[in-house]
Amino acid sequence: MCHFSFPRIALTTLASGLLAATLPAHAVDVDAGDYTALPDGTNLAMVYYQYATRDTAYSNGSSQPGRPGLDSHVGILRGVHFMNIGGYTVDPQFLLPFGRMETSKDMSAVDNADGVGDLILAATVWLLNDKEQGRYFGITPFLYAPTGSYDHNDALNLGENRWKFALQAGYITPIVDKWLLDVTADVTLFGDNDKFGANRDTMKQEAMFQLQSFVRYQIDPTLDLRVGLSQTFGGETKVAGVKQDDEGEVTKMSVGTAWSFAPGMQLLATYGQDLRVENGLKEKHRLNLRFLKAF
Repeated sequence: MCHFSFPRIALTTLASGLLAATLPAHAVDVDAGDYTALPDGTNLAMVYYQYATRDTAYSNGSSQPGRPGLDSHVGILRGVHFMNIGGYTVDPQFLLPFGRMETSKDMSAVDNADGVGDLILAATVWLLNDKEQGRYFGITPFLYAPTGSYDHNDALNLGENRWKFALQAGYITPIVDKWLLDVTADVTLFGDNDKFGANRDTMKQEAMFQLQSFVRYQIDPTLDLRVGLSQTFGGETKVAGVKQDDEGEVTKMSVGTAWSFAPGMQLLATYGQDLRVENGLKEKHRLNLRFLKAF
């Protein structure tokens, strides 16, 4: 998601772009089943843990020399409430990320970072809610508030010091027998960061787009297997009026499972990795865990 080179002068630009990729920030990643509408009055409390490791840099689609190292440990607190407004199911919610970024190898000169990320407010509106047929279609606006930890002198930050808005649409439908298909598409619009880097430059970013699809196999009502594919593109940045040639084209895959082990409780685990990266660090491994409690 950012231009990469090993000279020290580029490390600040590199690190800022990469951090946003580790939190739910530049792209609006979803889990299979997220666009399932639940009954009016249902509440969800969720806790996420996301670990990712990166050790290869790319520029314009080509692997670069050197040995970068960047690991992230990210948690997310999420609360959701389902309600009925004018005959439509709506779920106002919040997401609060927090975590730690750890550099190593050729990036060890960049200090580690920890703290709280930017608060995210969202609410899905379901235009199709067909529980009997298992078909759902919803639209979700996301608002990212610049509340997270940010210091323009630091190369790594958990906050981004800018407002952002994303709009996502998601669709779920049965395919055949126990197979389900999830498809989502979104666009993210970025406000300016007017305190970017040591010189407090203004960073602007073009719109970023993402397409995601999942296929799920429902082993039984409490257990499924899923595989997903995601494509992100767009989002080139401009710092102090200079284009960075860092358009964030990323193709990634994931496999996982969701297990409802008790009434109102679910565990979700997915493993993923980047298949192709145009600019920035490529994720070698990603592990996402989620605990959900419905009440």
